[in-house]
This record gives sequence, structure tokens and C-alpha cells, in this order.
Amino acid sequence: MKPLTLSLAFSLLSLTAIQAADPPKKAAPADIQVATFDVDATPPIGSAMAYESVKRLDELTLRCRGVVIIGAGKPIILCAVDWIGIANEGHDLFREGLAEAAGTTRDRVAVHTLHQHDAPGCDFTAERLMRDLKLKNFERFDGGFHRDVIQRAAKAIKGALATAQPATHYGWGVAKIKEIASNRRILGPDGKVRAVRYTATKDPALRAEPEGVIDPELSMLSFWNGEKPIAVISYYACHPQSYYRIGTGAPSPDFPGIARFIRGQAVPETLHVHFNGAGGNIGAGKYNDGNRENRLILAQRLADGMKQALVDTKKLPLADTDIGWETAPVKLPVAPHLKQDDLIKDLKTEPARGYVSKADQLAWVVRCKSGHAIDIACLRVGQSRVVHLPGELFVEYQLAAKKMRPDLHVAMAAYGDYGPAYIGTTAAYAEGGYETSQRASNVAPEVEPVLMNAMKQLLGTKK
Repeated sequence: MKPLTLSLAFSLLSLTAIQAADPPKKAAPADIQVATFDVDATPPIGSAMAYESVKRLDELTLRCRGVVIIGAGKPIILCAVDWIGIANEGHDLFREGLAEAAGTTRDRVAVHTLHQHDAPGCDFTAERLMRDLKLKNFERFDGGFHRDVIQRAAKAIKGALATAQPATHYGWGVAKIKEIASNRRILGPDGKVRAVRYTATKDPALRAEPEGVIDPELSMLSFWNGEKPIAVISYYACHPQSYYRIGTGAPSPDFPGIARFIRGQAVPETLHVHFNGAGGNIGAGKYNDGNRENRLILAQRLADGMKQALVDTKKLPLADTDIGWETAPVKLPVAPHLKQDDLIKDLKTEPARGYVSKADQLAWVVRCKSGHAIDIACLRVGQSRVVHLPGELFVEYQLAAKKMRPDLHVAMAAYGDYGPAYIGTTAAYAEGGYETSQRASNVAPEVEPVLMNAMKQLLGTKK
């Protein structure tokens, strides 16, 4: 065997040194990860919805879906449910169930409904009170199905955490929505509500009235893994009804759910989550006479807006310092006409009624007497903010939030804890109308400064 040359020996020594050195470092993982979850929230045949029992199932299911944001402190959960409302202890336990699954705390979980009317509601406080009072015909509050959905959503979250994707970027887009939303409250020359333009309005004179105060913008927050959108989250303020299906007994996600489905079919690799904004005094009544064909027309208009907002989305790099979550617990003033003893007496002598019933009102009174505070929350993602609020808020709250921080991109998710029911402005209670009537609103007119101050605090508005 020939002896090694000097150059060959040097080459072998160099190769040995390279092999003995530390392996090259892999690219650092993304600071933020996003997991998505989606479960069926359709009640089975025979179970109670807001206004009737389920007689048959439709082509589209109701969904409970959302995202888990990981990497900025404890996980943050955003969840949207195709139900009419989740109230009081129901809202607490829903959030607690999801929080436990994700290894976070209840105050970092936002659970909202889209407020479809052909859908169930959830209120474990009312369930407990009806049981304790031994009252019958309140099957609407039987919580077995609701607890099953919570458990399945929690299980889905646990599974999703294992497959969470790196979120390298976030995006923000806005689109103007045309011919869906209109203000429900038609004022007379005396400044009082002379008519309510409900979500399906047959009177052509009411449909001919001006659109009124609305927020025409659909806002969209998205999370991206490189060039792939992981989750697209949209926000738009409007009652979600095109027509009521009372009598058919078929749960329906209505036109927002259909719009969400259309976009999901167009971009199937991405979870589409939709939140209803402050739509308490907003509906499709100007553009909807209740004709059943309008459901698809409204859905396509909303889907077109969702598409445009995604097309116009501006993407920015995402780091853990770009994500934040703050809460401001508030105690809302109870409507003065709600008296616990009177409500119990009436419940014992009057037949059960739909939404908002005296059982719902009693649950809210008991809840407030316990000293419970509702978490108002704000999600920060870079230059965007999403404010999370309870009840059927008037659109003026959403417009006010945007006005507070014109330097930021602001959106709102309402219909969180449904205990307060409708939440008007202080002026709206003096104007009259259904939304601020004793049968619809569980809070006093003094609610406005409480919520406005909480929003100012969370949005960091300079006083």
C-alpha cells in the first residue's frame, strides 16, 4: 500500500474535523403556531331549539369552530358557534371546557354565537333554576346536548394542538358589503321608533326607508403559514336571518353559514370562521321580503365580500410580540323592571315562551346578584385589534370602537355571553322600539358608559 501523500492526509484530517463539528442548525421555528378545530353542533331530532323542536335535519349542519393561537403566553382560543345564544353559566362552562383542553385559562377563551334563530340556545343557569323550581315545559334549557358539544369541541382542540401549524404571517383585509345590512329602527319626526324593520320585511314602504346607520365593512383577520392561509376569520354586523323556518323544525346556519360554506369550498385547505359583529339593531329587512330565494342571494353577497377581503388582504410577518390578549371584567346594570320574585311568580303561572323568556331574564338576575362580571376582551395581532363583547349590541358600539383607534385596524365580535340580551345605547332606550323594550333587553340604559369605558381601556385610547 502506498503511503499517504501530504495533501491527501490534510484532506482526510479536514473531513474528520467537519464530521466531528456540530451539525448545522435548523431554521428556528415560528414564534406563533395556530391550530384549528371544527365540530358538528347540530341538535339531534327531538331536541329543543330556540322556538321549536328539531323535526328533520337539513343539507348543511351547524358548526362549532375556531382557532387556538399558541406561543404568546398561554394559548388564546377564538370560537364561533351556530347557535342563537350561549348565556350565563353556559358561557362559563363552554369556555372552561375549551380552556382545559388547550392548557389555558377561561379568561383567554372567547366563545360567541352567530345568533341564527333556527338553532338551539344554551344557558346552564336557567337550566338549574327551572330544575330547582320544578317547572315543566322548559326543555329548551336541557343541557345534555350542549355539554356533548363542549366535550367534542374540547377533544377536537386536544387533537388539533398536535398538528398546529407555524403562523409566519398575519393578514388584514376589508371589503364593503352591499345590500345586506340595514338599520331595523325607523324613527318618526318625534325621534321615537315608529316602526321596526325586521330581518324579513314584507311592507314595501318600510323596505323603501333609508338604509340607516350600519357598518358596511366586513373585516378579515387571517393567519398564514408562508403562502398558505391557515385560518380566515371574518367579522360583519347583521342579524343572520333571511326567513324563519318555524314549523319545519330544521336547524339552519342561515345565510352567514352558507356564505362561510361557499368560501370553504373555494379555499378548502383553510378553515373559515365567521363572527357576528354588533348587529343587535341591524338586519337584512331593507333587502329581504322573506322570499326563500333571498337566503342564497344574501349568502352570495356575503361570500363575495369575504372573497374580496381575502383578495385585498395585506400580509405582515408575525412574531410572538405581535400577539396580545387583555380583558376588562365589567358588571352590567340590570334592567330596573326585572324583579326576581315577580319573575318566579310569573314562571309558575304563565306558559313557557320563546326567546327572550322570563326564564332567561330570571337567570340573568340571579347571575348578576351573585356578583358575576363579564369579561370584555381585546385580541391584539400586530396593527389589528378585535374587541369581544357580550349580548346583542347595537352597531353604534362597533362604530365607536373603530373611531377610538383610527390608527389601527379594529373589528368586533358580539354575541358573547348572551345573558344581557339586547344592549342598546343610552339614547335608544328613550327612543322606544322592540330592541330596548322590557321583553328584549335585560340591562339598564346606564350600560353604555360601562361598555364604552371598557373598550377605551382595552384599545388604549388616550383620554
